[in-house]
Amino acid sequence: MRLNPDKLLPAQHHVYYLFGEDHDALFEAAESLLEPGHEAALCMRLDINELARFEEESSNQGLFGPSCCYALVRNAQSANPKQADHLLRLIEKSGDEHRLIICAPGMDWKKALHKKMKALSALPQCEFKLPDEAGFRRWLDRELTSSGLNLSPEAVRWMAERLFGMRMAARQMIERLRWYDNGTGTEIGVDIVAQLLGERAPDALEDWCHAVAMRKPGAVRLAMRLLREQQVAEVQMISWLGTRMQQILMYRWFQSQHDRNPLAAAKVFGEARLKVADESRCWRGAELTAAVSLIVQAEKRVKGASVEDKHIVIEQLTLDLTGTDRLVEMEITTA
Repeated sequence: MRLNPDKLLPAQHHVYYLFGEDHDALFEAAESLLEPGHEAALCMRLDINELARFEEESSNQGLFGPSCCYALVRNAQSANPKQADHLLRLIEKSGDEHRLIICAPGMDWKKALHKKMKALSALPQCEFKLPDEAGFRRWLDRELTSSGLNLSPEAVRWMAERLFGMRMAARQMIERLRWYDNGTGTEIGVDIVAQLLGERAPDALEDWCHAVAMRKPGAVRLAMRLLREQQVAEVQMISWLGTRMQQILMYRWFQSQHDRNPLAAAKVFGEARLKVADESRCWRGAELTAAVSLIVQAEKRVKGASVEDKHIVIEQLTLDLTGTDRLVEMEITTA
């Protein structure tokens, strides 16, 4: 019995099988299903090796009538053959007064247990697929509306791009924004959202990453401005640039494999979707590999493996990536 994720509630069945790649949405739904229909229910969260607890509790007779037991199995995808057989037996004999919620995030479709569960036509089953960007944006819009927050369109767009697919992180961010807003209803811009998320000057960071990826000499000036005027942390700059170069590298790889959508396959998000294709043309494959290696070395130096001035490390990295001499030297060394 296939169920739609949007129509799982209110709970109408005593057993559920939840699987798929969207772990946050899956566990969010499972926790909602675990909420008891009456106060007397015993609620448990179990690992796959603790099934005996549910079996014991669900068979116990209470002093004032049959007991009621609700259990959430967190990791059915890890079941060994013996545990899988035990789980299948529990599904068959679980009474209507109990509720068994079986979670299998990231379950391999080739696994025998998954095939057996799918073959149970009467078993309520729900697959949680990773949302596309439009779907995640719609979900985020609904959450922000229900929270009563007033974010600028640019802030909502930026938040959707940075937190894409991470529902739990988005909910935590919304709660942090509510504390900041404190019921005033004042419009919150992208700078405030970025700072509360722990990132400063996101637009300027994006401009710098793009300039480096396009190998423009002006990238050094942008780096100096980020460090001196906007006081962006060196670690944050390394993180942004490392992500961008990895995206370019993966885009080139999927493109070489003739993937129908190399941007999506490389998990390129946000403004980078409009830029990575052009940026990738500025690099040869060996140069990209050398660039990623340089970024890793710079990260180690920034995080304390060197007594160098951290500003100089970032500026030198920018010079090395926008030029050719250093990358050619690394290619020769690794050849």
